[in-house]
Amino acid sequence: MATETSLPRSHQPPIHRPVPPPPNPTNVPRRPAPLIPNVLTTIYSFPSMEPKSFAYYPANQLHLPLRRDLLHRAIVFEGDATRQGTASTKWRGDVHGSGRKIRPQKGTGYARLGDRMSPSIRGGGVAFGPHPRDFSTDLPRKMYDLAWRTALSYRYRRGQLVVLDNDIEIEMNEPRWLAQILNWNHLGQGDGGSLLVARKLEENISQAFAGLEGHAKLKSEEDVDVKDLLKAGRIMIEKRSLDALLRKHSSDLNRKAPSAV
Repeated sequence: MATETSLPRSHQPPIHRPVPPPPNPTNVPRRPAPLIPNVLTTIYSFPSMEPKSFAYYPANQLHLPLRRDLLHRAIVFEGDATRQGTASTKWRGDVHGSGRKIRPQKGTGYARLGDRMSPSIRGGGVAFGPHPRDFSTDLPRKMYDLAWRTALSYRYRRGQLVVLDNDIEIEMNEPRWLAQILNWNHLGQGDGGSLLVARKLEENISQAFAGLEGHAKLKSEEDVDVKDLLKAGRIMIEKRSLDALLRKHSSDLNRKAPSAV
């Protein structure tokens, strides 16, 4: 009687195991977004400059690294936008006069000359003179907003950003009295001057700052640009104005810029 013998391993048929399907990418949990650390700021009262409270701002608002290239491009962009470009001169076709030739072409010993509208004659047209044109240049909105927050971060990292309480009020509109307060708090002319950014320009504050020629300047939040933030020695800004400017210049962020906690 015949018996079955087992085949050697080399002749056994291969075992086909089912390959598991690849994981569905939609079912893979996404990695949570990294948490953005906050930086601490002190809120001062004006003009006594006494600390009143604290506020937290995201690090991508007031703690960005210095980018000189972005700041340079932002300042050039702002400077080009302020150029009027209204300089205008008249070419020979715009000057009133006769088309008769001034003198003969030859025989006088002088250079060749045409009519009285020639640029070579006084009262004639201007050769290669300026004409009205637009000097403004283009800069992406996200780059400009990043330059704004970089300038604020530069001031914050150096301790030159002073956040003030809202509704700034002063007792007297005397410039000499205000200059003494600024010098005492190292905000005057001896320390490079300062810039006060406020939402509402009260009459007393405007009159007081009008007499501070080299000590401080007063501007509203709509009139401030990147150059102003880098030109003054220190920046004094209301808390609500700082929140409004950060919300305005946050187009390069994935989410809406939060206000201070």
